[in-house]
Amino acid sequence: MEDKKIEETKAHPPHEIKFEIQIDRTHYTVNLEHMTGLQLRTLPSPPIGPDRDLFEVVPGGAPDQKIGDQDIVEMRNGLRFFSAPAQINPGLTNPDGGNRIVTSR
Repeated sequence: MEDKKIEETKAHPPHEIKFEIQIDRTHYTVNLEHMTGLQLRTLPSPPIGPDRDLFEVVPGGAPDQKIGDQDIVEMRNGLRFFSAPAQINPGLTNPDGGNRIVTSR
């Protein structure tokens, strides 16, 4: 009985796991079923630095999901991620206390 399992395994090797994902519009093929945010950050070259946040695109108008370094993401084909500055400075404050108005020239 054990010999039959070995023969079946040789005849039908285990299916190789492959998932096609995107990070910042670049395509990647990964072979893990689960990846941490930190693992995802190391796929691009150069890796996504700590000055940027990583988000999973959530279709259907729901807010995109921020992915922390220790968060575990279940891989599936078609997942899309993007990075964005970790801290966005919406504008400086004028010395008189008012908001700065930015206009294009």
